[in-house]
Amino acid sequence: MAASIDFRGVLHLCLISLLILSSTAAEEDPLSSSSAIARFQQYLRINTAHPNPRYNEAADFILSQAQSLSLESQTLEFVKGKPLILLKWPGSDPNLPSVLLNSHTDVVPTEDDKWVYPPFAAHIDAQGNIYARGSQDTKCIGLQYLEAIRRLKASGFEPVRTIYLSFVPEEETGGYDGAKKLAESDTLKDMNVGIVLDEGLTSPDENYKVFYAERSPWWLVIKATGAPGHGAKLYDNTATENLMKSVEIIRRFRASQFDLVKAGLRADSEVISVNMVFLKAGTPSPTGFVMNLQPSEAEAGFDVRVPPNADPESLERRIAQEWAPASRNMTFEFKQKVPVLDKFGRPVLTATDSSNPWWTLLEEAVKKANGKLDKPQINVGTTDARYFRVRGLPAIGFSPVAYTPILIHDHNEFLNKEEYLKGISIYESIIKAYASYVEHERSGSSKDEL
Repeated sequence: MAASIDFRGVLHLCLISLLILSSTAAEEDPLSSSSAIARFQQYLRINTAHPNPRYNEAADFILSQAQSLSLESQTLEFVKGKPLILLKWPGSDPNLPSVLLNSHTDVVPTEDDKWVYPPFAAHIDAQGNIYARGSQDTKCIGLQYLEAIRRLKASGFEPVRTIYLSFVPEEETGGYDGAKKLAESDTLKDMNVGIVLDEGLTSPDENYKVFYAERSPWWLVIKATGAPGHGAKLYDNTATENLMKSVEIIRRFRASQFDLVKAGLRADSEVISVNMVFLKAGTPSPTGFVMNLQPSEAEAGFDVRVPPNADPESLERRIAQEWAPASRNMTFEFKQKVPVLDKFGRPVLTATDSSNPWWTLLEEAVKKANGKLDKPQINVGTTDARYFRVRGLPAIGFSPVAYTPILIHDHNEFLNKEEYLKGISIYESIIKAYASYVEHERSGSSKDEL
């Protein structure tokens, strides 16, 4: 007896097979949104949090992406165990100043129990939010650079200027063993960099934040000394009394700066901020501290942030004469003191007007990609961009992330996948504009002006 054929069943199976094949093809397509998100998740899952960042794993991942994009690559170790990955997309005119796209591979530590999802799982919730440490600060921009280049290469675009991408370590600990070393190296000189793009901040509204400068960190430790004595006696110029006098003077200075912000006369990034971060004194005992002994030493630490419009010499005099005067048996030192002026004695900032063609190009490129820029600002925090600005290079802080709460260094840091993908389009437009720019196309421009 001949077997009957269920044509509807066969057709149904064929349709299912086509759907599966189509889905698989989409997943394997390196240009698909799902592939871009998967690569981002893969990068986020590499735990590069201090104090033990897995730099080598991050380096291997970045190098594998470079290979897939046929980008030139090199691994630099200015400090052993802290690899800096430098990628290169050669331009057709190597004599033109190049473009450097900088990001950092390290992230700050997490308190895992305070997170809704594990901070290195890169979990995507029902709203499309990707929860992970580094999703905002700043593994996002590093991968967005690469994804933008992936799209540009697929479109057949060929850059006139050379494009460099640097993935640096140690930004979260000051950048000394990463971007600072690169900025001061012969490697950077050989790169002939004309413009640097680095991280910015997320924006809670539709306007992308962009930064032309930042406040310089002066991490100050003040120490007071005095004769020890019995806890019941009154002495002049004890260590703790001298230190507390300084704390009160600094508190008043802080209040005067904060009053300018509260009155709307200055933005918080335009004043000198001072915040005490530690206070140390006393003689330890098995149960805490010895209560009937006045200590001979006391010290306090302050995070001081100095805007580029401040007078650094005046601030140093204030510290030496008022905050920690030798006449009160006091000394001070800076654990970190980033210059406010560049090597030419100019404020460390980047022009945001027609005198800077890179700024104009950025504005136009963001607009072309249907993005909106907020007015340029001084960053309240500190990024690696300062090391390039100090060398006299224009550097713009920019992260194309809108409609997102600022959760940098916070619990439950996340970035919505649609915002991430939109940011790729923004960078695609910027990189194309920068890589295509030739000075003579703009009146009045010359190579010396860069």
